[in-house]
Amino acid sequence: MKLRIQNGRLIDPSQGINEITELFIADQKVVAIGEAPADFDDAEVVDAEGQWILPGLVDLAVALREPGYTQKGNIATEGRAAVSGGVTTLICSPDTKPIVDTPAVAALIQDKADEAGMANVFPLGALTQGLEGSQLSNMVALTEAGCVALSNGRHEMANTKVLTRALEYAATHDLLVVFHPDEKSLSEGGCAHEGLMSTMHGLAGIPDTAETVALMRDLLLIEKTGVRAHFARISCAKSVEMIAEAKDAGLDVTADVAIHNLLLSDDVLNQFDGQYHVLPPLRGENDRLTLIEGVKRGVISAICSDHQPHEKMAKVAPFAATESGMANIEILLPLAMRLMDEGDLTFTELLSCLTSGPASCFGLEVGSLAVGSFADFTLFDSTARWNWHYEARKTKGHNSPFFAEEFVGKVMSTYVSGQRVYQAS
Repeated sequence: MKLRIQNGRLIDPSQGINEITELFIADQKVVAIGEAPADFDDAEVVDAEGQWILPGLVDLAVALREPGYTQKGNIATEGRAAVSGGVTTLICSPDTKPIVDTPAVAALIQDKADEAGMANVFPLGALTQGLEGSQLSNMVALTEAGCVALSNGRHEMANTKVLTRALEYAATHDLLVVFHPDEKSLSEGGCAHEGLMSTMHGLAGIPDTAETVALMRDLLLIEKTGVRAHFARISCAKSVEMIAEAKDAGLDVTADVAIHNLLLSDDVLNQFDGQYHVLPPLRGENDRLTLIEGVKRGVISAICSDHQPHEKMAKVAPFAATESGMANIEILLPLAMRLMDEGDLTFTELLSCLTSGPASCFGLEVGSLAVGSFADFTLFDSTARWNWHYEARKTKGHNSPFFAEEFVGKVMSTYVSGQRVYQAS
């Protein structure tokens, strides 16, 4: 099948392109930009006038909930939500049931994703068996089964010696390890950033040192073992400084941040709404501004949705008793646009952190529309105004503080390998 996308503005940070031009697709891949190749007279024409042609978004943090937690979501529903938000590649967490600690579970997730026919899905493998932090998983077998990296998530390791052995093993086989820095002795029992707002509302606080103490330990072990590392969901100002120093020192480390930590601070706790209960927590305004500056400086390479769908009852409780997480994958790009509207970041900076940046963190050949790449892209109307209604959501999750809000910018259609997988009604 041949496609000719015409009259749209192609914006691709990986190539430095931002111009009205044509995109030509054949056999699932981009074959030309600008000038039509030979024998393209019979191509299907897609008129993208007034729209932006963007590389498909790459989301590093998506909980698909399948297998094991299908009351919250499943691969089909969350894949549909992803492509409706322009996300064509996603990395899913290993904390399913059973845990992604065997090749069979990794294969099951990918088979289910292929069957759903939505976004490209790459699982994270568990760093330890059952995510229990004591016995190492078969990392090489998990990688051979399609896992793009290993992680123990926010689950605690038995001790630093076990973590060191895991990193040494991963470094020996050049495997990427994803860290969620969290010192449990400091964060356990907490549900909000430790500060004025948590004190005022009587909420158990999580200090930023819960993140930075673990981060310092992890950086020292990365230096010792030489492992490739990615830090997931950085949330505080000091972490940005520490990662910047580590990169300057030559450590092979990257980092991402959740979109809600760029947009919201702990001021929203005044609403005492469990929809704002996330981990790591929404922190102070200085932390939020420093995270944005970390994106501008390139210290933080990726912005993710940290999509965690929940059933309705998971948030129907006092704040501290609710389950943590938001389900925002289908509004990831419009949420990011708010940062541009506020003058914090340019669209090119944002798009880079949603496409080629996260792809580079995990060594994935996605997030670009260069000739020869798979034709994963979205058509985006940057001026469309719309409301995200709860009843019209694609995710199975009920948990977002953004329902009923007006957004500027809407995904009109999404293509994966040249095939349209989503069309706005």
